[in-house]
Amino acid sequence: MDVYLPIANLSVNGLFIVLLGVLTGILSGLFGVGGGFLTTPLLIFYGIPPTVAAASAATQVTGASVSGVLAHSRRGGVDYRMGTVMVGGGIVGALIGAALFRLLQALGQIDVVINILYVLMLGSIGSLMMREAVSALRPSLLGKAGAPVRKRRHHPLVASLPYRWRFYASGLYISPLAPLILGMLVGILTMLMGVGGGFLLVPAMLYILGMSGNVVVGTSLYQILFVTMVTTMTHALTTKAVDIVLAALLLLGSVMGAQFGTQIALKARPEYLRLALAALVIVIALRMLYGLGVQPDEIYTVAPL
Repeated sequence: MDVYLPIANLSVNGLFIVLLGVLTGILSGLFGVGGGFLTTPLLIFYGIPPTVAAASAATQVTGASVSGVLAHSRRGGVDYRMGTVMVGGGIVGALIGAALFRLLQALGQIDVVINILYVLMLGSIGSLMMREAVSALRPSLLGKAGAPVRKRRHHPLVASLPYRWRFYASGLYISPLAPLILGMLVGILTMLMGVGGGFLLVPAMLYILGMSGNVVVGTSLYQILFVTMVTTMTHALTTKAVDIVLAALLLLGSVMGAQFGTQIALKARPEYLRLALAALVIVIALRMLYGLGVQPDEIYTVAPL
């Protein structure tokens, strides 16, 4: 089933794009990530221009996040106060990212920058996730009792910030400046890379803010939902790189996939899930690194002035 994408200016297999959206939705429900960190590279591998892939993936992440937030909200897994603070920072970050995107686009370097950012981010995050998953699985694989679980505490730098608030759902008494800055950084990445930012946000919420694990996934999706909405609107009005046909196909699959992912997350062992995700992330990072080092099929491109 071939479908023509008007902004990308090419025909694609519609069923493949829908299945890619299903995969993204499953990851969204499982890990609290928007899934754009995999959607965008896979779209680029398929032949979609990086600028269109990043802008359209942000649109698709919005739909996956809506479904995921509703699923987690029903079981009380969203800290709305913490999420709202991060949304505020994310919106500011998205506007900063839009300015950077337009600057790099004007310089003709946006495609290269997107690819380099993905190699760096996926490589580092995948390695950290792999190390943590292996460390968590090692005692059970060796038949030994695991070390006692330590209570999560926020980073000392977070504890030193002023103007503390109580975030009851997360069990924290910290400054709102910490989640505000964290949300701002994620907003910049969302604009530049078309990601929801959850693959950075979830570890940061656990190990920097020290949030309770039962609200991390839902709160991450809540923040991603609103930031990707702003990102989509900004892309549509400034870069004009959002392909609505591509985004609609991805949305169709991701909304269904998010519900499946949430159900799997309630039953599967988290360590095995993290190990599988880490392996997938590292493979994609290596594939993108390879793509940066080989000569492209089309050395020259023609674009209107």
